[in-house]
Amino acid sequence: MTSLFQILMSLLDIIWFIMIAHIIMSWLINFQVLNLHQPLVAQIWYGLNRLLEPIYGRIRQFLPDMGGLDLAPLVAFFILIALQTILRNNAGFFF
Repeated sequence: MTSLFQILMSLLDIIWFIMIAHIIMSWLINFQVLNLHQPLVAQIWYGLNRLLEPIYGRIRQFLPDMGGLDLAPLVAFFILIALQTILRNNAGFFF
């Protein structure tokens, strides 16, 4: 059962890293530090979007329309942190 706990924590850590990369990259694109006309930047951006859109899409169904402000990444990030905290606090069940 220890290995199941470690696999779950590793999976959540990978998702955390991908979400942080997506959030930082979105800021850099919006502030025009990165340009989507560059092939490598566009490939990374569209790849991250394809990975995270299933998560964000489900969250957007429950959030009200905020105009140009997208709160789905923030909500997903808080959910991810909550899942990590729940797993760490209940780690005794896995041993």
